[in-house]
Amino acid sequence: MENVKKDEAQDQKHDELAESLNDLFSSVASMIKSELQGTNNHLELVEKMNAKVADEYKGFGDLASGLRVFVEQLKCKSGSFNEYVEQIDAIEKQVTEFEAVISMLDKYVALLESKVQSHYQTKSPSS
Repeated sequence: MENVKKDEAQDQKHDELAESLNDLFSSVASMIKSELQGTNNHLELVEKMNAKVADEYKGFGDLASGLRVFVEQLKCKSGSFNEYVEQIDAIEKQVTEFEAVISMLDKYVALLESKVQSHYQTKSPSS
């Protein structure tokens, strides 16, 4: 009978050990499952963030493409203005030359005027 009691005590210890190990493994499995779920949640969040950023950068790409087209159009328009800019530069150069000629003529007219006045002044007293 003692053997039977020992066997029952050992079976009871064995059952308690098995139950404790089962609880341990269940707890470890639950912990690992929670960790994996947390990691999965983080990865889903990163995936959503990447999608959002990709959409935003796509918008930037579209904007940059539109700006490139606009700049090309401006270049074409400014190219047609080059002819007018060259004409304006030529006119400005001619005006500068005319100003120089007018200045010389003004000095010459002033000299002639002074000569004429001087001639009249010299003739006036002798008349």
